[in-house]
Amino acid sequence: MAEASNKSPTPPRAAQHDDEAVERRSLRDYFIILRERFWIALPLALLVSILYGYNKMQQTPMYSARATMQFEKPDTVVQLQGVVDQSVRSDIDMNTNLEILKSGMLSAQVRTSFTPEEQLILKRAALKRSPPGTDPNSIGIDLGSMNPIPSRASFIIGINVYHQDPEAAMIVANKFVDGFMNYLFSKGTTGNQGAVQFLTVQADRLRKESEEADRVLQRYQKEKNLLSLDSSLNLVTEQMKKTSAYREDARMRLNQIDEKMKQIERFRTEKRNLLEIGEIGGHFAVAPLKGQLNRLQQEMSLLSERYFERHPEMIKKTNEINVTESDLTRAVDQAIAELKTRQAEARQAANSADEEFTRAEKAQIDLSDTSIAYRSLKTDADSKEQNYRALLSRLNETKTVKNIENVPVRPLDRATLNPNPISPDKAQITKTCVGLGVLIFLGVAVGLSFIDDRVKSAWDVESFIGANLLGIIPDLASLKDDEKYRLLADDNQAPGVEAFLSVYSSIKIHSKLDFPKSILVTSTIPGEGKTLISCNTAGSFARHGKKTLLIDGDLRRPMLHRHFKQQNNAGLIPWFEGGGAMEGDLATNPALGIIPVGENLSLLCSGGRSKSPTELLENPLFGQLLERLKREYDLVIVDSPPLGAVTDSLLIAERIDEVVYVCRFNRAYRKHIRLYMRALRNGKNEVLGIVLNGLSPRRIEYYSNYRYYRSYKKYYGAQT
Repeated sequence: MAEASNKSPTPPRAAQHDDEAVERRSLRDYFIILRERFWIALPLALLVSILYGYNKMQQTPMYSARATMQFEKPDTVVQLQGVVDQSVRSDIDMNTNLEILKSGMLSAQVRTSFTPEEQLILKRAALKRSPPGTDPNSIGIDLGSMNPIPSRASFIIGINVYHQDPEAAMIVANKFVDGFMNYLFSKGTTGNQGAVQFLTVQADRLRKESEEADRVLQRYQKEKNLLSLDSSLNLVTEQMKKTSAYREDARMRLNQIDEKMKQIERFRTEKRNLLEIGEIGGHFAVAPLKGQLNRLQQEMSLLSERYFERHPEMIKKTNEINVTESDLTRAVDQAIAELKTRQAEARQAANSADEEFTRAEKAQIDLSDTSIAYRSLKTDADSKEQNYRALLSRLNETKTVKNIENVPVRPLDRATLNPNPISPDKAQITKTCVGLGVLIFLGVAVGLSFIDDRVKSAWDVESFIGANLLGIIPDLASLKDDEKYRLLADDNQAPGVEAFLSVYSSIKIHSKLDFPKSILVTSTIPGEGKTLISCNTAGSFARHGKKTLLIDGDLRRPMLHRHFKQQNNAGLIPWFEGGGAMEGDLATNPALGIIPVGENLSLLCSGGRSKSPTELLENPLFGQLLERLKREYDLVIVDSPPLGAVTDSLLIAERIDEVVYVCRFNRAYRKHIRLYMRALRNGKNEVLGIVLNGLSPRRIEYYSNYRYYRSYKKYYGAQT
């Protein structure tokens, strides 16, 4: 066919990669996704994060305490008869001890070991949650949660206790250690009872002798008013040091003040300025007056350059200076008087220090006389106490030697009070809430982008659909219908003109055919703005000097005649019904009724509505008509019905050189567009690309720079 000869033999690049389109988004595309769904994802993320954090914060605070025990190394040699070696020699022994710690028997022993005060502490957390006036005796003892954990590669066991009260956690941890130790002690033997009784009697006798010696020593200390000889000597020596230091300090202060007073007298004798002395010039009453006098003298010097001595200003300033000098003299006298007062106080303090030093010397001499008798009594008391302790130690060894040898464990660290709760951890909960919020925000925004299959961005067009983005048309709802369809035809300067000129430039860049040629403008569903794009694209080419014909190919619902305010009596349908004559000049054919609607722009209406337009579109006369019109016009643009509504556009596309696809923002689905684009390309049509229509000015701002950069790159790449 003739029309097939005008088409490029090479399929479009987008068609070659239609099945190879992969979802590769740039950071800018993800930013647009987040921005488009910001007010959906953000409230949901905040709600979930706040609810999670609130739920975690409402948990009852839990506190922990840790006590440790150390088992003896398994190299102890046991030689005494009747002594059982219980040292830890394998994992079985360690696990046995762990099970004993977790046994109900040990827990029962721990429960019976609490004092009444400790029981109240264990019940304190439960009492806080109970109604006012609850009897503490009606509340059971809460031991919390105890977990014995062996330290890896060591003979140490940690007793970890978790409780709602920090002090209770500490008490329970220590009680479990004590209870476990008592359990091990109870398994030992008792030793020789006779030896124990004899040592007990002797220990009691030595105890009484030691106590009597201590009483004698205490009576002597009381008579001499001594805490102890060493303590008293230390006190007297310390008092001597303090008194000596105080006396030296008092004398030094007195000497300094005397020197200042001598300096004042010397300045007066030499008639020098007393303000040069630091104690006088820096006095709190002198310093401000000194500065004020300097300022007044400077002002007087400036006034003297302008006025004579009898001038009122000069007289006024002189009076101020006199008053200030008088005040300054009184302030200097006051400073000297205060210095004299300090001199008298310093002299009195020096005399008092001398008296104190004399008394301290006498006390030191008196104390040396009592040291001989005190040391004798102290030696006797220490000797008797040492004998008692030696025998008592032997008695204790006799009582416990076998038990000690049978107990392979000793406490290592006692549990201490930890006032900081381990849960809820506010810092960790805050971090988790922030991380959860970010994940939900990103997940919801990106997830919706995969669920929502509608076209929203340049990525949807160029990467997912695999087509060129010819341009982005802003939302022109603010313009009247009789204006927005003739923006380019009427040479209007309204908003959106530059966008249509960008589409015009992109069509020229991506087109591989020379003029004359034909272009089909279609879309997926009604209401995407294909008629708006057809009218203004035709106006763009007409403005650039191309003789352009705009054809209303929607024979079911024609609209072009309304937008150009023309009658729809003549057109394609009357011409076809009249036999489809092609003789003569088609521009003047009354059956076609081609109407000039602008400079270089003409309109071919449908001529009515048809219930079966395929009869016309499939007829060879329609293809012949298009070829004939291409001889008389540089460009023929056909506005067709939506592909998703009827098949008319595919029938028209068989006789058209190139296709421009129109997609409205957030309206048509990407999978449908890919399906129809594949059908057009399978029909050997050159699909120039997609025009994205209906974006708000705020959205188009994010796409425009990206779009212009790609067009610039492709254009100059093609030129190269």
